[in-house]
Amino acid sequence: MKLITEAALAGKRALVRVDYNVPLDDEGNVTDDRRIRESIPTVQHILSEGGSAVLMSHMGRPKGEANPKMSLEQTISTLKKYVDADIFFADNCVGDAAFEMSANLQPGQVLLLENLRFHAKEKKGDEEFAKQLARHGDLYVNDAFGSAHRAHASTATVAQFFPDAKFAGLLLNKEIENAEKVLGNAQRPYTAIM
Repeated sequence: MKLITEAALAGKRALVRVDYNVPLDDEGNVTDDRRIRESIPTVQHILSEGGSAVLMSHMGRPKGEANPKMSLEQTISTLKKYVDADIFFADNCVGDAAFEMSANLQPGQVLLLENLRFHAKEKKGDEEFAKQLARHGDLYVNDAFGSAHRAHASTATVAQFFPDAKFAGLLLNKEIENAEKVLGNAQRPYTAIM
């Protein structure tokens, strides 16, 4: 597994699968921003190395249809608390407008794509949908530990379009290291809750 720290990022767009499936209150405010905060080291690394970041995530279970209550736009204000950069939002994760936004992204800028699950093809792992998502980046980074096991378009399928340019993010790497500690070198006694 190659880590994002091994990637040449200057002038490149990193398509990053993050997990921004965060809880919201009735007004659409993020009530627990831990998942967003944990993605920041990877985003900051990309930006500090002269790259730009195109972030994609799901939120909730909209069943393949757009639902404003599950729009990732609601996470922008929280993301802005932690990332000192220009942050843009595409109201779709595919389509001409979204592709134009990612193509025009400059080093040091961030683009957040709309909820992947507004498209039923995401959960189906659809190859054509994944190919469209791949247009957003020069390299692919998976930093969504909670979704990495799913055979969805934005995780397993999209990676095939980056045969020599796919990387694990810093959060994903940290979670794997923690799992290896427990599985291979746990302090005894210990309790595992699954």
